[in-house]
Amino acid sequence: MSWGTELWDQFDNLEKHTQWGIDVLEKYIKFVKERTEIELSYAKQLRNLSKKYQPKKNSKEEEEYRYTSTRAFLATLNEMNDYAGQHEVISENMTSLITGELTRYVQELKQERKSHFHDGRKAQQHIETCWKQLEASKRRFERDCKEADRAQQYFEKMDADINVTKADVEKARQQAQLRHQMAEDSKAEYSSTLQKFNSEQHDHYYTHVPNIFQKIQEMEERRIVRIGESMKTFAEVDRQVIPIIGKCLDEITKAAESIDHKNDSQLVIEAFKSGFEPPGDIDFEDYTQPMKRTVSESSLSNSRGDGKSEPKFGGKSKGKLWPFIKKNKSPKQQKEPLSHRFNEFMTSKPKIHCFRSLKRGQTQSLYIHKELMKRTLGTPTCAIEAREYVLSLKLITLNTQVWSLIEGAGPEDFSNLPPEQRRKKLQQKVDELNKDIQKEMDQRDALTKMKDVYIKNPQMGDAASVDHRLAELAQNIEKLRLEVQKFEGWLAEVEGRLPMRTEQARRQSGLYEAQNTSAVNSCAQDRESSPDGSYTEEQSQETEMKVPATDFDDEFDDEEPLPTIGTCKALYTFEGQNEGTISVAEGEMLYVIEEDKGDGWTRIRRNEDEEGYVPTSYVEVYLDKNAKDVYKSLQKIS
Repeated sequence: MSWGTELWDQFDNLEKHTQWGIDVLEKYIKFVKERTEIELSYAKQLRNLSKKYQPKKNSKEEEEYRYTSTRAFLATLNEMNDYAGQHEVISENMTSLITGELTRYVQELKQERKSHFHDGRKAQQHIETCWKQLEASKRRFERDCKEADRAQQYFEKMDADINVTKADVEKARQQAQLRHQMAEDSKAEYSSTLQKFNSEQHDHYYTHVPNIFQKIQEMEERRIVRIGESMKTFAEVDRQVIPIIGKCLDEITKAAESIDHKNDSQLVIEAFKSGFEPPGDIDFEDYTQPMKRTVSESSLSNSRGDGKSEPKFGGKSKGKLWPFIKKNKSPKQQKEPLSHRFNEFMTSKPKIHCFRSLKRGQTQSLYIHKELMKRTLGTPTCAIEAREYVLSLKLITLNTQVWSLIEGAGPEDFSNLPPEQRRKKLQQKVDELNKDIQKEMDQRDALTKMKDVYIKNPQMGDAASVDHRLAELAQNIEKLRLEVQKFEGWLAEVEGRLPMRTEQARRQSGLYEAQNTSAVNSCAQDRESSPDGSYTEEQSQETEMKVPATDFDDEFDDEEPLPTIGTCKALYTFEGQNEGTISVAEGEMLYVIEEDKGDGWTRIRRNEDEEGYVPTSYVEVYLDKNAKDVYKSLQKIS
């Protein structure tokens, strides 16, 4: 099956067909390009979607991600980000392996097709030229034959006429002979041209055209094979990322399976548990006896003078009725009538822990709520109304405290919070302070070592230059320790480890409150009368801070330089501006003469005169094991 033998006369159709094949290839390239654009757009939308629902730093959403369900959702967002990355990989691979390769191949294919059809047209023009030469030779032979025939007829006519002279007859005879000779020459030329044309035509249709068409056929078959390979690559690019996409989906499934509803329920308890006891039962009020209900003090005193038994409110409840009502601590004190207690609560000013940042709008809001409660509920007349009344007042006070927290008006000891939440806040504060103390101590230890180095090697720096910073660190550590003691005292008080102190002991704890303003002191006085009042711990005597002794001095010798224990390569450029440090350039190779002792500094040497400290994270260290062992042995001997 060859186009040269089967399609020898279909040159124009083959030209159209090969052009159509190139158009198909370009159409497929355009299809793949649009697919890559779709993949990129899809990946971008997935990334934006994942970013949109990611928790914002230092926001309330970040706290919500301690629940297993929200953590699973966060894991889903992260996996969707990776999922989007795989679609970007699909787009990149399709662009490089299909679009780019096929675009270059199309250009080569067009050049090859143009060359083959140029050869075909040239062969066709050659055979057409031979045909024209044959036709011209044929027409000339035909014309000469006709001229020779007419010359012969004229000669015969002249020869038969007796009136024509002999000279005219001879002339006609010579003319006839000349024409016959010309006809013979034309015949010979025509015969030669015909043989040549037949030979050229045979070569054209059986040699040249088949060869050209065979090349065109091979070109077209390569195009078909190439587009098939590209389609396979199209599928393989997708198939390569399927395992990774499967892992992403498996991780999403794993995150979903990790959701623990019991654990989330426990976290809700830990987050919102107040520590208060539920309110007790409300005593029955007997209205069968005639009594005059009034809200005035005179009526109350008269009712007491009469010696009548008044109904009790919450007599069986050992705990607090609700978190913000002051408990009557005297068991012998007779409880006042329910109506008088409610009206006294309504007419008295609400007690707020701290007015330092409470705005006028909040005070006005509290007053409006109180007046609204007066108009709406009035004076309670039964147990059900009493409970609704108490719950409404509870909502008013809670609303006030919420606004105080929003405006940053919370006291330092978190006494505005319920006991359990206060304990968590205090524990969190203690942990933060301990971390700050550890950071300060690490800095102090590092500076102490550097000072010892300066003392042993004055040429490296002035030891007095770090005294000011050491003093600042000591003061900071002392302040942080006092803060820790203060918050630990409050924490111990909440957890019940410390007994409640007397008024005199509370006055003696003024050391911690000396730096606060008068507004904060007034807040502390309010807390003393609050139901969950918390007080500062007594001032304890602080022991003198001692700087731990180190063996850093023994590692240096003024007379003899330290041996090298390895080499290092600078990963980043470091400008050694402080005394005792050395500047290095990125990629520079240096000698290591002392490892990092845990303070984040490594001692290096450039030459005999230049040595100093650089941050350990700025260099990549290659230690020589033998040299390191010798160095440790020398340290033990010294």
